[in-house]
Amino acid sequence: MWKMALWARQVSRWWCLLKRAHATELPQRLRSHSNTTWTCHVFCPLALLPSRNDFFLWKLQTYRPLSVGSCSQPTSSKDGSPASPESNLPSQVNQKQQKAETLPDLNAKILYEDWDDIPPSSALEEISEEEAVQIIAEPLLPLQSSTLQDYVDHSETLAKLVHLGVDLSQVEKRQKAGQLLLTLDFEKDIKKILLFLKNVGVEDNQLGSFLTKNPYILGEDLEALETRVAYLKSKKFGKAEIAQMVSRAPYLLLFSVERLDNRLGFFKNELGLNVRKTKDLVIRLPRLLTGKLEPVKENIQVCQIELGFQHNEIQHIVFKTPKILTASKKRLRQTFDYLHNVMGIPHDMLTRFPQVFNSKLLRIKERHLFLRFLGRAQYDPAQPSYVSLDQLVSLPDEVFCAEIAKASIQDFEKFLKTL
Repeated sequence: MWKMALWARQVSRWWCLLKRAHATELPQRLRSHSNTTWTCHVFCPLALLPSRNDFFLWKLQTYRPLSVGSCSQPTSSKDGSPASPESNLPSQVNQKQQKAETLPDLNAKILYEDWDDIPPSSALEEISEEEAVQIIAEPLLPLQSSTLQDYVDHSETLAKLVHLGVDLSQVEKRQKAGQLLLTLDFEKDIKKILLFLKNVGVEDNQLGSFLTKNPYILGEDLEALETRVAYLKSKKFGKAEIAQMVSRAPYLLLFSVERLDNRLGFFKNELGLNVRKTKDLVIRLPRLLTGKLEPVKENIQVCQIELGFQHNEIQHIVFKTPKILTASKKRLRQTFDYLHNVMGIPHDMLTRFPQVFNSKLLRIKERHLFLRFLGRAQYDPAQPSYVSLDQLVSLPDEVFCAEIAKASIQDFEKFLKTL
């Protein structure tokens, strides 16, 4: 069945082209051979071919060679004169021949254009197994999926974001971020945001990491983003400072001018800092402008009420170590308790070296106990062999042992095994 369908489809295509190309040539060909020897057979004129729907019926009943001549001379008519080839054709053929002579000549250009007129083959026609295996089907776009990876091959936007270094596995974990990316066009929506970020100061090699952390900026209005940058410039933030803040706090430009202004005002008033120190504070830790304010308030209260620091001491601690405002309250209490109550470090000394609160408590304990074992745990600057808190927590183990403990690293490692 499939072979017959394939053969029929090919014949129908040939028929469409040959019908017009040879309609005008047949009469001349017949006349030119009227006085010559005929050695071939001629099929019925194409004008008499049945319709495509009656193809098989025509094949059985109509499609038969019509003998025009043989290897001998053409037969004579009743009066003895040679019969022309046209006389051997049915009358209907002669009529079709006369009509065909009135058709305009066809050149090669028109013949090639006729290929466009060939009716397309039906999708229901049966094909061979050889034709079937040659068909390459595009993968279907999933109607829904839990991962953006399924859409990368179908989305030019996602493919280009991956090329930039965006981690889609992290983006899809953020609420509605995946849906946002699938609705954006790279050339229309995303390209202008990328150019804006580069103009702000985000480096090319930082764009992928930046958009992984904050894909929502791709859906922001460009004019609103430019307004927020203009506000920071109006507050005397330099271009390099803005670039540093935006790179280290990717969500910063999602905040409206009003929210940014309120955040700056909060730190200025809550800590009692002047404008210059407030700017310096948020430049060194820009996520203070994008994080929650409630933990910041609680840490300030812990330092003042529970740890016993004065207001001016808190100002100094926060200005030198901004991370203390976002530190865990439990960790803050435990570190202060060990430094102040076990090691005997007074408040003024902790105020001078607030970076000790950023160190791991285990590191502080191990080094203090080793110095005490060696009789070198002296943290009073008025006494000989004074050890500053900065040296206690910041030096590498090798330098700490050689310069502070006056012992070998092997001795320190053996001591740690006894704890």
